[in-house]
Amino acid sequence: MLGFLFNERECRELDYVLRKELDEMLFDLSDKRIDADIKTAIESRYKVIFRMYARLASPKEISKYARNRMYH
Repeated sequence: MLGFLFNERECRELDYVLRKELDEMLFDLSDKRIDADIKTAIESRYKVIFRMYARLASPKEISKYARNRMYH
């Protein structure tokens, strides 16, 4: 496990980067042209990025990116 100390501006930037990455992955997961194997890899990465984002964001913000387990 690693620990980081961020100032307020760095936290806002990390929050922004994680949100944009989550948005992009959600877009890719909804794309019918993407192969199922690729979607599985994206799904795995999404879980990691979501857990990182959940450490920074409010519950209201987290709920925007929470996916239903039966989603796919």
